[in-house]
Order: sequence, then structure tokens, then C-alpha cells
Amino acid sequence: MSKGLKLAVSGKGGVGKTTISSLICQILAREGKQVLAVDADPDANLGMALGFAPESLEKSITIAQDRKLIKEKTGAEPGSSGQWFALNPTVEDIPDRYVVSENGIKLLQMGAVSSGGGGCACPESTLLKTLLNHLIVDEQDAVIVDMEAGLEHLGRGTAQSVDALLIVIEQGQRSFTTAKTIVKLARDLGVTKVYGVANKIVNTTVEEIQQQIGKDLQIIGAIPYTPGAVTCDYKGENIIDACPTIVDEVRSVLEKIKANL
Repeated sequence: MSKGLKLAVSGKGGVGKTTISSLICQILAREGKQVLAVDADPDANLGMALGFAPESLEKSITIAQDRKLIKEKTGAEPGSSGQWFALNPTVEDIPDRYVVSENGIKLLQMGAVSSGGGGCACPESTLLKTLLNHLIVDEQDAVIVDMEAGLEHLGRGTAQSVDALLIVIEQGQRSFTTAKTIVKLARDLGVTKVYGVANKIVNTTVEEIQQQIGKDLQIIGAIPYTPGAVTCDYKGENIIDACPTIVDEVRSVLEKIKANL
């Protein structure tokens, strides 16, 4: 059995990263693929974007919130530093225990590390990185990871096993700067395929955005600003059936990524 696509999606907050992650998951699911959606963003709302029922999300718990699990797997008390803990906790049994499923998509919410800074060597961070590595390296399903901008959960080995990293940008200098930082982090980690998609664009072209962003990030798609998408978010509706133009563009981006694997 061949492994499914392993794709990480990142970008500055507010650029539409989670919306695009959710659409990729739903497009793959409607193609008949088995999909595991991993919410690795501290501002966890991938489940809402996927259209999961509120009662399903309320029952789920993030890995980082589960103090008992963290202690069980690492041997250390979460939230504390300066203690010995397992650097290679076993995680093979975790996904099925924490996954919620709807419409052919499984969702795993990883959550955020509440203590320490970037690269924190704490039990929570170690467990999350080990789990993500397991999912990307060993999981047979397609795995789409909604990342935070800092790529906090990606260790070097994990990053090198990702098929591609997709960076979502919008037409603004802060977004461009964040994207360039993510590109550098990805290169440092050994990610070889890094692509950009411009979202919510108005009165510009892919070529103009490519010129602004520079040669280090290849822009493979541009999604126009669509008022209907804002309405969907406001009403809590699933965008995949309401905004076909956006879906078609995301599908095109996905096909370009798969064609270059």
C-alpha cells in the first residue's frame, strides 16, 4: 500500500491558512483518499473549517492538554522544566485514541506547548514532535498538517519526510516577510519542496506577487478575494460547497504539488 500525500501548510496568522488546509483535506476526501487532518496550530480551528459538528469538537481533547498522557508517555510532569523525561516516547497508539472522524476525514488536534519558547525541550514539545514524526513517516493515509508560522512542531527528521510545504500568503509586506522567514526555517530543516499560494488577492497577479516575494518561494496559485468566503465564515458554513472558484484554484494548487513529487 502506497503512502498518501504528506503536506504541511503554514503562513502568517489571518492569511487563510486553515481554510486552505481544510479545502485540501476535503478535496482529497472527495477523491476517495483516506485523510488525516492534523491541527498543529495553537489557535486550533481546523475542525470548524472542516465543518465538523460542534458536539464532536467539544468531546475531543488536544494532545498538549492531556497532562496524564504526557506524563504516561514521557515520564515527566507537564509544564515543568529541569527534569528527566523520555526523548523518544512511544506514540503509535495515540492517534486512534484522540481522533474524531466525519465525512471521510479524521481530525487530530495537537494543541500548543504552554511553557517555554521556540524549540522548548519540555515533555509536551518532545511528545508533539515525536507524534508528528510518527504520523508523517509511518501513516499510510494522506496527512495534511495545519502548522503555525514558526513550524514549532517540525523537527529535522520530520521536515525531511514531508512531501512539500505550502506557504499561504496575502498581498502585504508583513505576510511576505513571514513567508520568507518560513522559507528559511524550512530550508534549514531540509525541506526541499516549498511552494507559495497567494490568497485573498485584489487587483494583482501571480507574476506581480512573485516579483514582490522574490525567487526563493515559487508561487503556484492565486486565490481571489471572495466575499462569499467571508459570509461562509460568518455563518459557520462550509466553504467547499459555496465558493467553487476558490475550490477550483485550491484543487489546481494541489495538482501542481502532486505533479512535482
